[in-house]
Amino acid sequence: MTSKERMLLAMTNRQPDMVPVAPDISNMIPARLTGKPFWDIYLYEDPPLWRAYIDAVRYFGFDGWVQYAGSIRYLYVNDEREYSTKIISRSSDRIVTLTTCWTPAGELTKETTYYIGDPPTVTRKWIKDLKADMAKLAYFFPRKRGYDDSVLREQERLIGSSGTVGAMIGLPGFHNLFDWFDGGLAEVTYAYYDHYDLLREFVSWQERSLLEEAEMIIDAKPEFIMIGASGLWTLQSPEIFRDLSLPTLKRITRMAKEAGIPTMLHSCGKQRDMIDILARETDLDCVNPLEPPPMGDCDLAELKQTYGDRFAFFGNINTTDVMLRGTPADVEKAARECIDAAAAGGGFILSTGDQCGRDTPDENIFKLIEVARTYGKY
Repeated sequence: MTSKERMLLAMTNRQPDMVPVAPDISNMIPARLTGKPFWDIYLYEDPPLWRAYIDAVRYFGFDGWVQYAGSIRYLYVNDEREYSTKIISRSSDRIVTLTTCWTPAGELTKETTYYIGDPPTVTRKWIKDLKADMAKLAYFFPRKRGYDDSVLREQERLIGSSGTVGAMIGLPGFHNLFDWFDGGLAEVTYAYYDHYDLLREFVSWQERSLLEEAEMIIDAKPEFIMIGASGLWTLQSPEIFRDLSLPTLKRITRMAKEAGIPTMLHSCGKQRDMIDILARETDLDCVNPLEPPPMGDCDLAELKQTYGDRFAFFGNINTTDVMLRGTPADVEKAARECIDAAAAGGGFILSTGDQCGRDTPDENIFKLIEVARTYGKY
């Protein structure tokens, strides 16, 4: 059985020949393996991050899952935005860029810092004052008229049978608004309670845009749809989750189910109580990364026992204490415990919590793969 076949069977709650093994190394480790400054990958796309990831899949030999924003590029009906990015400072360890977006209502800016050995951070974000910026933000979500899936098709060609390829889509909510508001989570919270009508209108623009994306993603027929919503349950209350995020999640998973395309939700941090809502109110197929304490609150064995007939599970070895700081023996112990907890009957992909750190020892990743290939056979 190929890695692609193995992943897709497990992702749809069926039993492959062995437990698939797919650690979350979508960012830092592939960038490190290129041997280049990280800004080459993140700023100049030399190589694009997804290509570095595919190279890392071949280096380690695990079951790949390619899932990057930008694999489908959208074409717009009347896009009145104009963008310009320039470098405003450079040192031996970082490059800072300023991106300006001009709209008919005025301009907005954001500042991004790219590091020599770490992923970038957005240090100044688009929204400085929601009331003052609303007229400009209205131009950020132009209607879509089509899409270009050439990157997705190239990813499928390059990964071949070594893994599965999905298209990524987001969700509205505090986890997303955090990336828009200068001042971060605090400013999002003030906006929600002090300017709810404005914030809800902004979210409605996102909702419309995301549902258009979902239609086009489904038309492009990826092997799965990755719903990326890190901190979905951690960064907002259950009530706000129901208000801002759940309606879009329900519609996307329903659309995908009707089209026969499996969906996976990635949301780092706490997930346990949200999973009950997902089981009852959505058509989601697979949940990731199911982080254990202290990063999350998921007990893999309990989840398998409670929801194993409803979801495929994708996780959940601790990325810091085990993968980064632990020994190969620690990794083997944790991997065996995960397999014992969730592998029975299929529907389980052995993985890590959210994002293995840059300096995770290669031997720990190799040990994770070895355990899945031996102890994880059905």
